[in-house]
Amino acid sequence: MAAEAASARAAAEAAARQSYGKLVAFLAARTRDVAGAEDALADAFAAALERWPRDGVPDKPEAWLLAVARRRGIDAARRRLTREAGQDHLALIAEELEAGMAEQEIPDERLRLLFACAHPAIDPAMRAPLMLQTILGFDAAAIASAFLVAPATMAQRLVRAKARIRQAGIPFRIPERQELAGRLDAVLEAIYAAFAEGWLDAAGTETRRRNLASEGLWLGRLTASLLPNEPEALGLLSLMLFAEARRAARRGPDGAYMPLAAQDTGLWDHAMIDEAERLLVVASAMEGLGRYRLEAAIQAVHSARRTTGGTDWPALATLYEALLKLTGSPVAAINRAVAIARLDGPRAGLDALEAIGDPRLADYQPFWAARADLAAQLGDREQATAAYDRAIGLERDEAVRRFLLAERDALGRGSV
Repeated sequence: MAAEAASARAAAEAAARQSYGKLVAFLAARTRDVAGAEDALADAFAAALERWPRDGVPDKPEAWLLAVARRRGIDAARRRLTREAGQDHLALIAEELEAGMAEQEIPDERLRLLFACAHPAIDPAMRAPLMLQTILGFDAAAIASAFLVAPATMAQRLVRAKARIRQAGIPFRIPERQELAGRLDAVLEAIYAAFAEGWLDAAGTETRRRNLASEGLWLGRLTASLLPNEPEALGLLSLMLFAEARRAARRGPDGAYMPLAAQDTGLWDHAMIDEAERLLVVASAMEGLGRYRLEAAIQAVHSARRTTGGTDWPALATLYEALLKLTGSPVAAINRAVAIARLDGPRAGLDALEAIGDPRLADYQPFWAARADLAAQLGDREQATAAYDRAIGLERDEAVRRFLLAERDALGRGSV
């Protein structure tokens, strides 16, 4: 009996991983009641854990779960209308529905749900958490942990966001072509935000946060598969694959921070890089030029070091210049300045860095780290030390702090 129970639980977990978002999206597509759809599906999974060990796992677990969830919806509607009237008739309808669903293909409404989660009426900060819960089934505590928010606070925000979908009548639909670009940007930005939160855990020691990177990739794959002709969806997936491929090389054996230029390319996931490159080739052949394709192209240049042994700094400077013109991002400006320093010397790079003039950089660690490194190359120890101090004070990752401290201390020993 224990073996059957374990097998049933494994089947239920597999169905949850593969079908949770598809089922929630289908159940909520017409009612826009995401919370109600989640509750009905939770009941269906509970029923599966009770019945599958006894009756066996159905041939079509996904259809079985949908049928039971829809029955729960009918039961809830019945209770709202009356405690008794029509009970037998509704039960018969539910049984026929459960049998019939097993023979039907379930429409995939997940892309519609993604666009609903990224609707302009939804708080931008809640779009990624909402996708993680509705599409992937993350509980509020796991999402809160990954985004460094109190569980109760995250739970309340998720409830409000789902209520907003229902109350505002946010449609579950794929936008028309003329409005798709703007709305797709919101979807892709939310997916990238989820991935980036997981990417922050370079050592992979925070399980929930590392899982977030994996789930961000999963959402990226889903979006690219549902929108195979959208170059930015392919570009984002390529970008995330390039980044994730380097995870094993981002820390040394002793946990020390390893800058990109110092990483052992033998530790990179070459199959993942190959996939990223194939996606980028397909995306680059499509019309237009977008942020994610440019960022993926930048990562492709860095990844080429695995075969060339060097970095094409002229290509990087050109790509960062294009990214800066497209987005106005101060981060792109910082990286452009670093590339200029490689090409024209540290003075030119520092001049480019100081010319950015964006007040947001006052609290941005990479700006100060880049400034410190370039000042050190110029032999300006006073400016370099001050910039390192600022960067160290802003950095939360202990491994990166140790790296910056070592770089600062090397100034006093005259090794820089």
